[in-house]
Amino acid sequence: MTDPLFREDAYLREAEAVVAAVEPGGLVLDRTVFYPQGGGQPGDRGELVLDDGSRLAVINTIYGSDRGAILHVLPDGAPPPALGARVVARIDWDLRFRRMRAHTALHLLTAVLPYPVTGGSVGDAEGRLDFDSGEAALDKAEIAEKLNALIARDAAVRTRWISDDELAANPGLVKTMSVKPPTGTGRVRLVEIEGIDLQPCGGTHVRRTAEIGLAAVSGIEKKGRINRRVRIALSRSEA
Repeated sequence: MTDPLFREDAYLREAEAVVAAVEPGGLVLDRTVFYPQGGGQPGDRGELVLDDGSRLAVINTIYGSDRGAILHVLPDGAPPPALGARVVARIDWDLRFRRMRAHTALHLLTAVLPYPVTGGSVGDAEGRLDFDSGEAALDKAEIAEKLNALIARDAAVRTRWISDDELAANPGLVKTMSVKPPTGTGRVRLVEIEGIDLQPCGGTHVRRTAEIGLAAVSGIEKKGRINRRVRIALSRSEA
């Protein structure tokens, strides 16, 4: 099992860790700041710093053969450190922060467009969601205006946990039809944007909506009779 430090603090950029397992293609650490690919959000990249000062690139992060283990993927041919070796796990922070901004912006987009979400992905300061919006007319300028109004409220973004039973009793919390929150561990993580949105999510987010920066609706595509894909792009922002 890997202790996912990013779940409690998405702003941690590095952490000391121990190599707990070596699997084909990468390493499992006992604790990590690296987010593993899932829920529409890509895995983190970065590096591992060894005791002798040498560095190993981490080119992706995924779940290992055991769902509770997080695998730090190394470049082909890179020699892994020994089992039990101590390392400093350090993420590519600029990349992570761009994804955090985009992920929180997509949560706000579900508040602007209150339709069932059938798919989505988080990119680097951009992203998209697919909505079953029926015959509703979607206007790029209007959506962008409403989205930026929510961003400008500088609302706090917090996480908390509820039980599987509490989630089952409140099915309306789940907005995504294609990605269901993981259950079976006894609890589910919620991301709350104060006064705006509340939904299950295991991803990384900014602390306040103003950190997202200015958003533009870069495209609306017809993906089916009632399905529309809405793409957003964010302006530059400093971490």
